[in-house]
Amino acid sequence: MDDFKEKLIHLLHYPNISWNTVFQLLKKDPTLQSLYRLQTQTPHQISLFPPISHDNSFTSSSILSLHPDIIHERIRQYETNDITVITILDKEYPRYLKEIYQPPWALFAKGDISLLEKEPKLAVVGSRQATQYGRNAIRLIFPELIDNGVLIVSGLANGIDTLAHEYAMKNGGKTIAVIAGGLYHIYPKENMGLAIEMMQTQLILSEYPPDSKPLRWHFPARNRIISGLSNGTFIIEAKRKSGSLITANYAVNEGREVFSLPGSIFNPYSIGANELIQQGAKLVTNAKDILEEIR
Repeated sequence: MDDFKEKLIHLLHYPNISWNTVFQLLKKDPTLQSLYRLQTQTPHQISLFPPISHDNSFTSSSILSLHPDIIHERIRQYETNDITVITILDKEYPRYLKEIYQPPWALFAKGDISLLEKEPKLAVVGSRQATQYGRNAIRLIFPELIDNGVLIVSGLANGIDTLAHEYAMKNGGKTIAVIAGGLYHIYPKENMGLAIEMMQTQLILSEYPPDSKPLRWHFPARNRIISGLSNGTFIIEAKRKSGSLITANYAVNEGREVFSLPGSIFNPYSIGANELIQQGAKLVTNAKDILEEIR
């Protein structure tokens, strides 16, 4: 691992560090040569760092977390646990993801990283309270998508996300999960078995170090990665205000395709999906509706 990459990874272990903080640091110090000098400074002497944590605090434990020996040992443990760290400068970093607003500085990956190169990718997200209608739609549409080499990207959440990963694998396809929090803190707990299976045969990604516990703001933030990895995003059941619509908005902003499954006007979990169609998302009734746009 080269010196700059190691320092960048170390920096990402700083508690609650934000994307903008890393950006500002790189603007001031593009090679991060000053990073380890922080260990010998007091909190009041550290002018390079703007306030990072949500309460604008800077503690001695925060400085300790940047100690190169401690972080080096953590990274060594990642390698022991078959976790790969891919930074934005590495050739393995997904090219579509580089195009988004605030692409993650690094991806912590466990599983088959060759899946990052597989195209096309389709993000599939939806309600955590999936109905039988949503399940039936996935059962109907996925086989042809998989037969045409489409890789499914989702977020390992309950409901539609879980079904998307499961039916991709049931049909012999490939799937990637982008999670909130780190790889050592799978959420929700009931998907631990699915996560372990995916770590062995598919791929799970996070922009946070493995020891990071999932925080509320991690969930909407990871949606930009789900859509950013993908040629298009398919919404299956979503309320008027839901995380799925955040993912769709990211896709629109990045000029990616947006697809939506129409639903009953009496089903609250279809209101958001139907409104997306009104706003210009492509209505999907079969796999061909998607394939003709992303192949």
